[in-house]
Amino acid sequence: MDVQYDVVIIGSGPAGLTAAIYATRANLSTVIIEGDTPGGKLTKTYEIENYPGIDKISGVDLAMQMMEHGQKFGAAMEFAPVTAVEDQGEVKLVHLADGRTITGRTVIVATGTKERELQVDRAQEFTGRGVSYCAVCDGSFYKGKKVAVIGGGNSALEESLYLTQLVELVNIIIRRDVFRADATVVDKVKANPKINIITKHLPESLVIEDGKIRGLVIKDVETGELTTVDCEGVFPYMGADPATGFVKDLGILDKNGYIIVNKDMETSIPGIYGAGDVTVKDLRQVVTATNDGAIAANSASRYLNK
Repeated sequence: MDVQYDVVIIGSGPAGLTAAIYATRANLSTVIIEGDTPGGKLTKTYEIENYPGIDKISGVDLAMQMMEHGQKFGAAMEFAPVTAVEDQGEVKLVHLADGRTITGRTVIVATGTKERELQVDRAQEFTGRGVSYCAVCDGSFYKGKKVAVIGGGNSALEESLYLTQLVELVNIIIRRDVFRADATVVDKVKANPKINIITKHLPESLVIEDGKIRGLVIKDVETGELTTVDCEGVFPYMGADPATGFVKDLGILDKNGYIIVNKDMETSIPGIYGAGDVTVKDLRQVVTATNDGAIAANSASRYLNK
């Protein structure tokens, strides 16, 4: 069987792009496969302030810099969703949604996570026209209007701060009475006069009038009382799940769908590695993803040299 690449990297976020830098610098033929947006979640992040050496940068700018660097030493790029990875020992088959199959000696899975969708009636119907999972992408549609952000983690709070530059008011709705975000971000949110914080509530239903979202009904988690928040846009940031459906049959996932790896980013299958948010880990940040990508590529290089 003709083997096209030494290293096949699935995903073009920080982990995948870093892996590409290290793999190509080791003179390994490398391809990056991306089924969505190059740069991963970076492209949906307004501002990054915790990446070493860079005081402040937009997620899009950092993603583009990483993309250019990731391809600088000759990595190829393919755009298509991956449907399955097949292990044939020394050869790995990566099947794409367009019917093609890419062959490689090693595979690094760096597909990250996918946001959990809002689970209320008609939410899917209004995704893209009132319900959005990307404030940077869609925030400009709500200039001068009121919006609701659901979630209490870093993503929810950081995107809320971004939205305050565009909208009249941001209502942050959280299930608990404390945030799960970094203290510095929480302080900024609490100090912002354009943010209204609603604790101990969950989304119940959308208020729809004349084919548009006009509000969000929320439920008190303690009393069950329903109230309506006036808003024309809803931005759910309620956590995420690993994008690993295409490797579910390989026996390398934990019960939550994350890839189980050791300190060298190795899975239980020789030649297959995980890197970044898609793996079992405690901290999911840009800097930890780049760390994983470097280790995975180095491990792949050692494996191939054997």
